[in-house]
Formats: sequence, structure tokens, C-alpha cells
Amino acid sequence: MPGAVIIGAGPGIGRAVARRFAKEGLPITLIARGAQTLRATAAAIAPQGVPVLTAQADSTDRAELDAALDQAVGEHGVPDVTVYNAALVRADELGQLSVRDHMEAWAVNVVGALNAAARLAPAMAMRGSGTFLVTGGMPEPKPQYVSLSLGKAGVRTLIALLDQQYGPSGVHAASVTVDGPVAPGTDFDPDDIAEHYWRLHTQPRHLWDREVLHTGRS
Repeated sequence: MPGAVIIGAGPGIGRAVARRFAKEGLPITLIARGAQTLRATAAAIAPQGVPVLTAQADSTDRAELDAALDQAVGEHGVPDVTVYNAALVRADELGQLSVRDHMEAWAVNVVGALNAAARLAPAMAMRGSGTFLVTGGMPEPKPQYVSLSLGKAGVRTLIALLDQQYGPSGVHAASVTVDGPVAPGTDFDPDDIAEHYWRLHTQPRHLWDREVLHTGRS
């Protein structure tokens, strides 16, 4: 049974989204850089009783990411839904970062998602169905978060490109834009945010949203 692939499966949104999809009985593939992170998230969704595959990979290393995604497809089939949740979040102002630092942020925030889509979206399109979701943020750019603002603008453009290329073949590309710091028990509780991912995945095609904004206000 095809399932869900979570890239950036650490504490917070990644873990909450994994739990949410596991609750619906989907097999789960968890991808993260750290083995400890993978073990903790796998343990968190174990009570759901679904098959769980863990794969250690850096989202900025295309060979590692491709290998992890190929492992997921080999184990569970072409996923029903892929969630790209990796991000490099740091405060930086105009002119503060080196070119290398900006490229590092761009690689995590945008290029990793692009490479994941390049690996999986064509197979989803060939099947005629699939969902590709990216965790977004910064609905408005902020001068104290320059690299993150640029990256999240890149995410929106990537989603638009994926929708243009693969939407007609049945692949729903969308982002969940989170406008605040994620923390349990707050207006930005990760379990509440995870509901957006499930809703996007289950939306009827004629009602597809390309972006959902979580502001923390009801």
C-alpha cells in the first residue's frame, strides 16, 4: 500500500504530520539527517501500528536524498503523499551572510524540495494521482529574516511550477505557510498545523488549494 514520505521528520511539524498520516493507516517513510531524530519520530508513531521505514539522508545531498526516496518507493511503492518539511531557519539581515551561507539556506529551503519532486512527481503523474506538500512560511518578507524570506518565496514559485507541470496529470502541489513559531500548546501547535496537510491531501480535485496559511487565529 503506498503511503506518506516525510522529509525533515524531526520534532514539531514533521513528527506531527507523520502521526497524522499514520493515524489514517498509511505506511510512513521518515527521512532526516540524524539517526536519533529518526528513532524518536518512529517511536512517536509506533502506537499507530503502521509500517514505518526510516532513511538517513541530508536533503541538500541529491544522491543521498534520491537513495532514500528510492528506498521508500521500493518498500511502499510510489507515495500517495510526500511532505517536504526541511528548512534552515535563522535570523539574518541584508548583506550579513556570505554567498556560501545564502546558497546553503537556498539548498535546504528550496532545492531539496525541488529534487524530491523531480524524483517522485513524474511517477505520481504517470499513476494519475499524488500529493506533494511543502512547509512554507513568511507570508510577508521580513528584513530580519532575509535568507528565509527568499527561500519561502522560492517555495511558492516551486509549487506554482509543479502545479503547472504535473497538476493536469493529477498531482496536487501545495504549501502550508506557517506564520509564527511552532510550539505545542500554542496557537501554532504542530498537531493543529498537521491537520492542514491531511486536508490538502484529501481535497477533491476541483477544490484544490495551492497554499494554506496558518496564522494561529481561528
